[in-house]
Amino acid sequence: MLGEGIIKGMVETARNFAGSYIDKARLTTVEYPEERLPLQENSRNFPFLVYDGPDSMQGLRCVACQICEKECPPQCIYIIKDTVKKPDYMGKPQVQPKVFDIDISVCMSCQICVEVCPFEAIKMDTEFELSQLNRFEDLLLHKEQLAKSNEHYLKIHPTEASEVDARLADAKARSEAKAKADAEAKAKAAAAKLATPSPSKPVPPPAPQTK
Repeated sequence: MLGEGIIKGMVETARNFAGSYIDKARLTTVEYPEERLPLQENSRNFPFLVYDGPDSMQGLRCVACQICEKECPPQCIYIIKDTVKKPDYMGKPQVQPKVFDIDISVCMSCQICVEVCPFEAIKMDTEFELSQLNRFEDLLLHKEQLAKSNEHYLKIHPTEASEVDARLADAKARSEAKAKADAEAKAKAAAAKLATPSPSKPVPPPAPQTK
């Protein structure tokens, strides 16, 4: 029948139009910004730096290895390594970035920085409302703006963050076990050395007497 496809299409359009008034799931318009669709867990926008503990600067996982800076395709990451080691949130001396900037006006959200980071220190955020009047200065994010807690990471990417936490906890446990075993081995070696009597020195013969 001539025009049958057009009629079917019009019927489907009418069905969706009428259904949108009674079925909320069929609504196609979200009244943004008052209403917002939930973001998918694997959504991503721009990178952020993960920190542990209460102090955002002391707890940074980043050790300024600069791998992400070298691998970034648009070269939007700028890092200056600090010259001195500072205690991290666990009290361990650690090198940290003195400067860590990301120009999000250049960033292409490729996630390569996340993939090459060996310390799980940089991850992709889901925040997208970053419009600014000054596209040059205000879109250059500094270390203080980029630092976000591990709790934030768990909130936006719960599955991925839980896997990362499990890996880090396992690595920490293995490191502590190795350090404990090394300390015990050194203590045993020191105790054995103290228990072994030192060989007595031979008594030199008396000097011959001269008449």
